[in-house]
This record gives sequence, C-alpha cells and structure tokens, in this order.
Amino acid sequence: MPLSDSSKPQAFNKEVFADLLKNNKDFVSTFKYEELTGTAKEGLAIVTCMDSRISPLAAVGMKPGDAKILRNAGARVTDDVLRTLVLASYLLGVKRILIMPHTDCRMAKGDEADIHEKIRKEHGVDTRSLEFRTVSDQRSALITDVIRVRSYPLLNNEVVVAGAIYNVATGELETVDA
Repeated sequence: MPLSDSSKPQAFNKEVFADLLKNNKDFVSTFKYEELTGTAKEGLAIVTCMDSRISPLAAVGMKPGDAKILRNAGARVTDDVLRTLVLASYLLGVKRILIMPHTDCRMAKGDEADIHEKIRKEHGVDTRSLEFRTVSDQRSALITDVIRVRSYPLLNNEVVVAGAIYNVATGELETVDA
C-alpha cells in the first residue's frame, strides 16, 4: 500500500537545525560521558516542567548520569510519568523521586478553557480534545501528585517520594509536606 504524502518520510531539514548540528559537533569533540550506564547513579528521578529556565540536575547539584529527568508541561504526574517511574524504580536504579514544579508556570496561570481559547483565537486550532492539566493551586496539585506516586501499586515500594517547588527567580527549592 503506497504511503500518502503526509506519511512519507521527509528529509531532515539541516538548514532549520544547523545551529544544533554545529553545536553537536562541538559537544562530540569534548564528549566525556561514554562510561555512563542507563542507571541513575544517585538513585534519583526528578519530575519537572519543560520550562527552559529549569536545569534540574544543576538545581540539585548533580551531573549527567546521576538522575532520571522526566519533563512535561506543569510537572504533572500523568499515566506516562507513572509508567516511566515504574520502569525506573525496578530497572534503572531509582530509589528517590522528587516532583518539582516551579514558580511562574504557565500551567498555573489560567484554566483549561483559557488555554484552549487562547490557542483557538491566536492559531485557529481547536485543542479541546487535549487535557493540559492546568492547576489553580500549585501547592495542592503538587501534594496530590506526590500522594498519587506514593500510592501507585506498581511502583517499587522501597522508593521515597517528595515534592518541592523550584523558584525560577532564585533557584531555591521550597519543600512541600505531603
């Protein structure tokens, strides 16, 4: 069966990604991580937001290979995050999980309807079939997510789970009891 135009492979757009490919060549020339394995050397997994102001390893004083990093909009615990944490807790050395949303997060600055309407109005796309998982109370959402991970029956029961909010203006972690 022939592929439709939209499903045919497209050539990698080297012009659009030229800066990344050049930077990768520089990275390769000084690459020093060949000894790393797939396990989290420090036994940590961090669930955090995709916000580019967050450098999760630096925020907790670690380096590549020390921790598993899971990122999504709002640092929410989704089914895919749970799936990944189960794998990490049994197969990749994870014994601690830090759920780390952050201040000044877009997912905490409006409700679902607001975000759907903004995208529809500015881009003409109806995104209502998606759940963005916005939060009106970030601290409460973090507590819910910590409890969700702790109580997940398939997670390795030796794992310790905690939550903290990362301050994008100061770099400080504010721990949250849950």
